[in-house]
Amino acid sequence: MAKKKTGKTKNSFSDSILSVFVKNPFGSYNYKQVAHQIGIDDNTSRQLVADIISRLHAQRLIEEVKKGKYRLNTKAANNPLSKTVYVTGILDMKQTGKAYLINKDGGDDIFIAPNNTFHALHGDKVKVHLFPARKDKKNEGEVIEIIERARIQYVGIIELSKYFAFLIPDNRNMPVDIMIPRNELNGATNGIKAVAEIVDWPLHSRNPIGKITHILGKPGDNDVEMQSILAEFDFPLSFPAGVEKEATIISHKISREEISLRRDFRGVTTFTIDPIDAKDFDDALSLKKLAGDNWEVGVHIADVSHYVKPGSGIDTEAYERGTSIYLVDRVIPMLPETLSNDLCSLKANEDKLCFSAVFELNNQSEIIKEWFGKTIIHSNRRFDYDEVQQIIETQKGDFAGEIAVLNRLAKNLREQRLRNGSINFETVEVKFKLDEKGKPIDVFVKEIKESNELIEDFMLLANKRVAEFVGKKTKNHNPKTFIYRIHDEPNPEKLTTFVNFVTKLGYKMRIDNPKNLADSFNQIFKTSKGKAEENLIETVAVRTMQRACYSTENIGHYGLSFDFYTHFTSPIRRYPDLMVHRLLQQYLDGKPSVKASDYEEYCVHSSKMEHKAAEAERTSIKYKQAEFLKDKIGQQFDGCISGVSKWGIYVEIAGNKCEGMVPLRSLYDDFYYLDEDNYQVVGHSSGISYKLGDKVKIVVKRVDLSKKQMDFEIIV
Repeated sequence: MAKKKTGKTKNSFSDSILSVFVKNPFGSYNYKQVAHQIGIDDNTSRQLVADIISRLHAQRLIEEVKKGKYRLNTKAANNPLSKTVYVTGILDMKQTGKAYLINKDGGDDIFIAPNNTFHALHGDKVKVHLFPARKDKKNEGEVIEIIERARIQYVGIIELSKYFAFLIPDNRNMPVDIMIPRNELNGATNGIKAVAEIVDWPLHSRNPIGKITHILGKPGDNDVEMQSILAEFDFPLSFPAGVEKEATIISHKISREEISLRRDFRGVTTFTIDPIDAKDFDDALSLKKLAGDNWEVGVHIADVSHYVKPGSGIDTEAYERGTSIYLVDRVIPMLPETLSNDLCSLKANEDKLCFSAVFELNNQSEIIKEWFGKTIIHSNRRFDYDEVQQIIETQKGDFAGEIAVLNRLAKNLREQRLRNGSINFETVEVKFKLDEKGKPIDVFVKEIKESNELIEDFMLLANKRVAEFVGKKTKNHNPKTFIYRIHDEPNPEKLTTFVNFVTKLGYKMRIDNPKNLADSFNQIFKTSKGKAEENLIETVAVRTMQRACYSTENIGHYGLSFDFYTHFTSPIRRYPDLMVHRLLQQYLDGKPSVKASDYEEYCVHSSKMEHKAAEAERTSIKYKQAEFLKDKIGQQFDGCISGVSKWGIYVEIAGNKCEGMVPLRSLYDDFYYLDEDNYQVVGHSSGISYKLGDKVKIVVKRVDLSKKQMDFEIIV
């Protein structure tokens, strides 16, 4: 009897484990993650889970996608997908109407034909019926339910007819126009840019029906286009009146009682270092010489949590926004300007409330002591990066001695980080010089110098040590729920593609362990410095990486090679930093750990809003680049091939990063085809090739501002 019972339990156990993979056929899991999903937490049962996973792998029911991680083998003849299976996910829709259900784990996406999308649109969360797997065929399915609309609001141009109107969306992922009844135009006229909200979509209608909610103005006007980008990404164009009022009545006076509760740094040398056009200063550094050769470095962050209380109107609005948005010509702040540019901004020669991370460092930048808590500071000087860079280079100027010490300590921190496996990305930042009407008259790439790195290294130190303080298990401390900034290892398939790419460019990589991989990345960045392919390699490397996000489940930060990392240093412009300040203070006060599930929901929202803000910023840059080239039709530029596809060759102009496409159909001297394996297009008869990274000369042929597209022609 006992043996029969054990066998039955084992089979049931095996079915439970397999069901984890069946429920999400394109997710990948290790044995610990599977054990967690089925409620197993003891080591003996976890080992049984690992054994059963090995057996399912041997039976080809699951496949190993990277060492120790498995997913359902959808191509296996005996796979459970022969039965009806439904999966949920986010839809990636093309302008043609075809779509893909995104596989967030990096495997094959699910193809959905235009006639199977069920009125779903780009970004929607949908339920898909997965068609039975067919050998050597792509995964395919049909949308059967729209779980959550990504958006109901679209920006576009109004086209009027006698009885009705259409809004022609700017969004390239929107495959249909929105029909607007004439009584829902709200004053919009033909050719005007406006915002429409979808209110209905009858089952057998090709087009959704909408109403105009905002009239933006004439296409091409700078303010109209920037507001269009904000509306396109569903960002608010202003603060609610109640929130603005709430901000104006906050007292600017700092009471003696409040000062008595804080560590006083007003007598310590302190200054801010920011971009020359910065309007809010949310971090400052202080430096004090200690006995012997040690230094006290204070990383002081605006104490937004003192002014913005949980549940207030300001707090609710800040959470919804998630982050400040940085377009080319403006900042859309997370907090009302009364707070972001005044009350919480660490202006020089004013007493300001801060939350600080204070470190005692020796001359090798090793941490001797650390302290976290509320402070009051008085900044002695507001520096911009260029001023500090000049002081570093000349060793002359205000606080030259203090800046020299901080720079030396920062260099030590940087070198330690790189030795430990941090990847030294130098992301390119495109900047514009605008005239009084917002028209770009120059485009250039911002150069990262030692002054920028000085600030960055101390911010990284504070973020890392705060995360360790709360999350690291020690003899005297149990980890508590916290918000981490996490970054997973590169997806194996994308990494393989990158290795093949750089190999063809003559570079070598070691990927046998994370340290060697990081060293290889850094060596390639160093070797390619100043070469034609430098920016290209960096761009492709960034795309190879997973996207960093916020989570209560700490997996470390791969790119920085930190086991613990958070965002503590920018609560004026990032809501997760505000939550980190609140949690840190609770734990300093000895309060118990908060509920992880509540904060995980906040993390998901914050990650989503951060991604949307980054997309809006990129869109504004792309628009201004197109606008910059609009009056340069026929002009020649030097460029570098930044991408190849079956449609054309992408070329990035040297110096300003404007990227356009050379359509293959415009290459009249031959029939060119895509050689995907070698990142090039090749002439069928001539054998002439255009390869990724090649330097070329182009002429600007066409610019479509509404689509933010630039077409080039290669000059032979």
